Amino acid sequence: MKAAILTELNKDLVIRDDVGLGDLGNDDVHVQLVSSGVCHSDVSAQNGTIPSGTPCVLGHEGAGIVKEVGAGVTELKAGDHIIVSFTPACRKCRSCLRGESNLCEAMGAMAMAQKFVIDGAPVSGFTGCGTFAEEMIIPEAAAVKVDDDIPLDVVSLIGCGVTTGVGAAINTADIRPGTSVVVFGAGGVGISAIQGARIAGAAEIVAVDMVESKLEMAKKFGATHAVKPEDLEGAKQEVTRGEGFDYALECIGLPTTIRGSFDAVRRGGTAVVVGVGKMTEMVQFSAFELFFNEKNLKGSMYGSANVRTDFDRLLRLWRQGKLDLEGMISRRIKVDEVNDAFRAMQAGEVIRSVIQF
Repeated sequence: MKAAILTELNKDLVIRDDVGLGDLGNDDVHVQLVSSGVCHSDVSAQNGTIPSGTPCVLGHEGAGIVKEVGAGVTELKAGDHIIVSFTPACRKCRSCLRGESNLCEAMGAMAMAQKFVIDGAPVSGFTGCGTFAEEMIIPEAAAVKVDDDIPLDVVSLIGCGVTTGVGAAINTADIRPGTSVVVFGAGGVGISAIQGARIAGAAEIVAVDMVESKLEMAKKFGATHAVKPEDLEGAKQEVTRGEGFDYALECIGLPTTIRGSFDAVRRGGTAVVVGVGKMTEMVQFSAFELFFNEKNLKGSMYGSANVRTDFDRLLRLWRQGKLDLEGMISRRIKVDEVNDAFRAMQAGEVIRSVIQF
């Protein structure tokens, strides 16, 4: 089958048509991919921000149809439509049992599994997935069934960016109606965070980005204000009379923007770090300001979501016209065009491309 493979950091992905699959395990499902989102986290794997190892089949945001299941699979069958979840939500580990399935301890074992075969050698998929391939094998726990009538190109976006962004607003930040929100970064996750803040009932939503076209896009998805970084202080004065925002959602992952999001919220406000930063980069705070300002600084892994319930919740919002998924798809491409999609995303020309198989 055809797949896009990371063979070397900071190099184009290699497209091959001779990739095979390993054996189907007892608790595995064999999935035929119908669509895959091209997420910025895949770019982060390409440049080494997120460790993935090489070679590796990239892609972690996808949807498809189950072809066959392992002998121990009980909740899925051939023909089922599913969303791929890079967090397995096993429902057995300590994190899952205390209601934090987005931190599922089975994630590590899934990420290390080698379910692809290239030149006779086993190869892993990114985060244990590998949705830049026509077929894949994943644990049953990482496949969430959805209704057959939902278009799978729309469904694929739920698998990462939408859940991460909307979840950060609704679950992690727990945005209250009538409050003020600033969102740093208007890419795919940032646009989703903006939609989440809108759905939560925020009165003002300020989008911050350096790319004019992304700021215009942000307004279409619910931002009441859209500014470049140098104009943020003016927006803070206008919206909050200088006090600071109730919530900040940082969707970039840079020390400067993480620090900026913390500075942007009022005393007692909440700053949520959604973007994926490098392990080697640090953010500095003074001991006094953490005490005196009583601000909340929170990380958000996968939008603090329980994929067993939140995927359905998001799709119900989409059905009612309250969550725009179709509008987030900038380009529909073939897997051969994924390198062009990466470049367009890095240049700020698109927020999401969808690979259609």
